[in-house]
Amino acid sequence: MDKKIICQGRTTNEAIENGLKELKVSKDMVEVKIIEEEKRSFYNILAPRVVKVELTVKEEKKESNNKEKPEKKINKNEEEIKAAVEQINEFLNKFLQKGITYKTEVKEYEIYVDIEGEDVNYLIGYRGENINSLQTILTSIANKKSTAKIRVYLDIAGYREKRVKTLEDLAEKIARTVVRTGKPVTLEPMTAYERKIIHTKLQTHSKVETFSKGEEPYRKIVIKLK
Repeated sequence: MDKKIICQGRTTNEAIENGLKELKVSKDMVEVKIIEEEKRSFYNILAPRVVKVELTVKEEKKESNNKEKPEKKINKNEEEIKAAVEQINEFLNKFLQKGITYKTEVKEYEIYVDIEGEDVNYLIGYRGENINSLQTILTSIANKKSTAKIRVYLDIAGYREKRVKTLEDLAEKIARTVVRTGKPVTLEPMTAYERKIIHTKLQTHSKVETFSKGEEPYRKIVIKLK
């Protein structure tokens, strides 16, 4: 069921902003209907003006412009997932150098691969280029004979966790810049995974919103005022 609230303000924009703050959503996630706008005559021109609006959260709000396209149906076939793990292990046994270890786990039908070692920076690469490419390869291997999408998440020496913190800090920093200057900022191209981190961090921000533009692999995030 759609969530509705009635809010008010001295202007239409103020009433809408008050409602958005209460709902903790962006403007593109709601439908706006003006239900009352007090008319002021010559005799009450100094009286406070009141505008009432009704905000209705859209049923498909997760598909707003600042979200990535939904992925295909997730594979829950345990036999196929087990086979995918075996294929990934076979590849990593041949690919990784001596002294580098890995662990493969299945959590809620998703495959997590964790690689550790003394010198694994070359597997991460500049700004994660190599780890992203290796994750793409592992995903391709896992889905070669799969009847539905199998997700594979690769981490190397805790890089992913550190990267999430870096991107969240970047999102907050750029948001402050956009609010201060009033000008939109376009970030460098990122993977869908990294763009999602930025979108998620700022999705409840009261003053800025995000959307993606461009084509893969050069798709970028834009942060701008609401």
